[in-house]
Amino acid sequence: MGILIRLVVNAVALWVTTLVVPGIDVTGGSAGRNVLTLLAVALIFGIVNAVIKPIVKVVGCIFYILTLGLIALVVNALLFLLTDWLASALNLPFHVDGFWPAFWGAIVMAIVGWAISLAVPDRWEGTRA
Repeated sequence: MGILIRLVVNAVALWVTTLVVPGIDVTGGSAGRNVLTLLAVALIFGIVNAVIKPIVKVVGCIFYILTLGLIALVVNALLFLLTDWLASALNLPFHVDGFWPAFWGAIVMAIVGWAISLAVPDRWEGTRA
């Protein structure tokens, strides 16, 4: 259940990013197609961040230290561009115009995703009867 909640949170964050950042577009034609595209791109983005980001952090550890972590902004932008490339390879109507929209888009996605995660827990905690 937590994975589905995380997927929806990423999709909503991606939707907000397409509204706020010029140069990031979803052109599905209909609302239903746009929602499916956002969910698919959020899934791709989650997989890219789960698989590639830890590898980049380990390999580029010295750069993270030397730049006091600021290289993470560039890495996130590049991962956002990779997500765009994978979405294009899968014929999804999602497009990022270049590095700067990816840079700002990754920042907006992180902030909006964090804000939504504050309101929506990953797990439903309940008491057992």
